Amino acid sequence: MYCYVARQPIFDRQKAVTGYELLFRDGVDNCFPNVDADEATSKLITQHHLLLGVEKITGGKQAFINFSADTLIHHFPTSIDPKSMVIEILETVPISDELLTACKELHKMGYRLALDDHDFDAKWDVFLPYVSIIKVDVRMFNMLQISKYLRRIAKYPVTLLAEKVETADEYEQLKQLGFDLYQGYFFARPEMLKHKQLGSNKLNLLALISESSKVRLDFDGLAAIVERDLDMSYKLLRFINSANFARKQCIGSLKHAMVYMGEAELKKFISLLALANLAEGQSDELLVMSLIRARFCDRLANIRGDTENPPAAFLTGLFSLVDALLEQPLQELLAQLPLLPSIKAALLENKGILADYLAVERTFEQGLWQQQTELSSRMVPDTVDLNLVYFEAVEWGQRLLTVQQH
Repeated sequence: MYCYVARQPIFDRQKAVTGYELLFRDGVDNCFPNVDADEATSKLITQHHLLLGVEKITGGKQAFINFSADTLIHHFPTSIDPKSMVIEILETVPISDELLTACKELHKMGYRLALDDHDFDAKWDVFLPYVSIIKVDVRMFNMLQISKYLRRIAKYPVTLLAEKVETADEYEQLKQLGFDLYQGYFFARPEMLKHKQLGSNKLNLLALISESSKVRLDFDGLAAIVERDLDMSYKLLRFINSANFARKQCIGSLKHAMVYMGEAELKKFISLLALANLAEGQSDELLVMSLIRARFCDRLANIRGDTENPPAAFLTGLFSLVDALLEQPLQELLAQLPLLPSIKAALLENKGILADYLAVERTFEQGLWQQQTELSSRMVPDTVDLNLVYFEAVEWGQRLLTVQQH
């Protein structure tokens, strides 16, 4: 599943991009879907901001996002950093005391408010002390009407943004009237962006990844997350069984199972389960390769005595193909994951001992036997046969994939 968003750039007087209006889309056709404003805003936030962050979509520039009355009154915008966003109040929003109170509170919290497609109606004047930007659809009014209105509100320190600017003449006239920001086909049409969409159950997985990167686990918190997902609970118990743990006692609860596994093994399980589910629908081969890499790097680290918590070698191997699995740039993906700096350095810059572990694994993967012999001799004593370690990792990866699928 993919989710889509269109972004239309907003320019200043020097025609430099200062921000983007983000427009919800539900498919590759670049048009607004037949959904109400509340649903569009909710999906824009959950599908794009919570997964990527609006800063990623806008390249660090400000995002202009439409909000309806209900989403404003219930403080939907507060999930986004005030420095990253301008809140656009739709022209169709009914005025109420609740809306005015919400705008005052958002303004006090540091959010910038914009009146979208402003119709010059005096009923909006009570909002102007809390408004930073007024957006005017220049297709709806002639220049004389716009000029008269601007004189009436001249006492308010608002920034003027002209929408639907289509010609160079309009641009020059609007500059003379005092507009500082511009948007429209004269500059650029909205461009489509898409990325992998996470279902609601996968938000639990992101929470689990975050937990697995901590030095000390909160077993109660983890159990509460897993208990919300029957599939995840089942796979946890299957993993305990498949991983050859000593099974001398019956497991009475999920928390009991987690404690029984131990922190290091539990963190591995969390990470591999998360990656497998985030990559749902992709090639099994990529996932198996990720599991093999994780197991091999982890075993090599243990042979060398590099036992860490969190298990950094395991996570390095596991996430080494995450860009191919999720079809997104590796740097952007890793920026969203709370992995150790050493893991990110290995994956992004090929630096450190973790990168060396991964390099050895790749020689087996690619059949580079001379290079494998050279790298292995620098890593482990001659008495250690890494061929056996690799074969065991292959068997482990195949077995774990079966657990994930059932």
